[in-house]
Amino acid sequence: METQVDVIVLGAGLTGLSTAYHLNQASVKFAVLDCKADVGGVIATSSKNGFVFELGPNTGVVGSPEIAELLEALHPDCEVEYGNDKVSKRFILYKGKWQALPGGLWGGITTPLFTWKDKFRILGEPFRKKGTNPEETLADLVKRRMGNSFLDYAIDPFILGVYAGDPAYLIPKYALPKLYNLEQNYGSFIKGAIKKAKIPKTDREKKATGKIFTVKGGLGALTKTLYSKIGADKFLLGVSGIHVKPVETGFEVSLTNKDGDTVTLNAKKVISTLPAFELPKILGFVDEHLLNQVSQVFHPQVVEIAVGFNQWKGVPIDGFGGLIPFKEKREIMGVMYMSSLFENRAPEGGALITVFVGGARRQDLPQRSDEELKALVAKEFKELMGVPDFKPDLFEIIRHKHAIPQYGKESKARFEAVEKIQTQFPGLLIGGNLRNGIGMSDRVKQGTELAHEIIAVLK
Repeated sequence: METQVDVIVLGAGLTGLSTAYHLNQASVKFAVLDCKADVGGVIATSSKNGFVFELGPNTGVVGSPEIAELLEALHPDCEVEYGNDKVSKRFILYKGKWQALPGGLWGGITTPLFTWKDKFRILGEPFRKKGTNPEETLADLVKRRMGNSFLDYAIDPFILGVYAGDPAYLIPKYALPKLYNLEQNYGSFIKGAIKKAKIPKTDREKKATGKIFTVKGGLGALTKTLYSKIGADKFLLGVSGIHVKPVETGFEVSLTNKDGDTVTLNAKKVISTLPAFELPKILGFVDEHLLNQVSQVFHPQVVEIAVGFNQWKGVPIDGFGGLIPFKEKREIMGVMYMSSLFENRAPEGGALITVFVGGARRQDLPQRSDEELKALVAKEFKELMGVPDFKPDLFEIIRHKHAIPQYGKESKARFEAVEKIQTQFPGLLIGGNLRNGIGMSDRVKQGTELAHEIIAVLK
């Protein structure tokens, strides 16, 4: 690898790979550095005993033109698999029983999930005044506009499924800006959704279909394909001790490679796509106060468990999965029916179910031993999934010490600190999931934009 490049990308997760892919397409000289021995960050897929299961995110959403275009560009080397017609069937646990999440007017009227008071109250949502506090929590926003039962049995389980989070902690302006802007721009969620649906979309905007997807062989195949397309010679993996410092010609980056040798690289630009908590030890030249503001991000611990059965004899699993509101006081956050959504995830007649434990409000549960977690899941499957004799043919525990970043009140200071650092040190760009969203679509969009910003300057 050359020691003098135009750009150094820190991090080989999906954001870094997306950035590198577009830099490579533009024939920019660059290098990608990562402390892990493999690319993909938290995205990885494994197989065992006839089951194919994820070690990180289980699905993606085609939520931006950027991810749609990337998937198009990687075809046929990476084949997209969209969720089947069962993807719209989602269940919410209510008083210990699974209830279908309503998808229409009649379902909304007849569902037991919401109180009659709130069902009638929702009719007045378009006429309520919009909020004036930009740092109002999601919980307060939903209670103000929709009512407590909508918070408890719609928004709370949704947030557990997406963020493993707490609606009383998350700030919509930062965590769910589209929802926040519906109220701010249109005065109402309902009015905003109706008006936005009437706005004509360009052909490119129409690519953001919102479909649930994976790729053939699992999401790990996506990051491996990106690695192959970019070229192994552009990567330094398994490195340690990365330190960046500004120099007259740009930036100098020192590290120790996997063989224990000290390596120094020079670049005009540096793009960080690393998690917030890793930045203080890498960007030591930045003001300590600013770095603290950037790195103060709450990452709850989450345990992901792949549970497989060669023959499934429990409740029907003919949907996306089930979410469990915090109010139900269970010890799992939810279950995802992977073998129901996608092909070849379990043996014929079997089932692959992903279980999630922990999250922002149950940080005690990930501290349990593997044996304790298995007993926990066995109890929940007996009571909720109709499996009295819990003898799975696959039980794989994946522990995420730093799971999904929570966009709370500290987010404003973090975003402002990022802008200040980038202004103070031109050529340094800070990306990653500490800003601009947490989903795969968000990561690809940000990586694409970071690359194009650099390309515009260099070209």
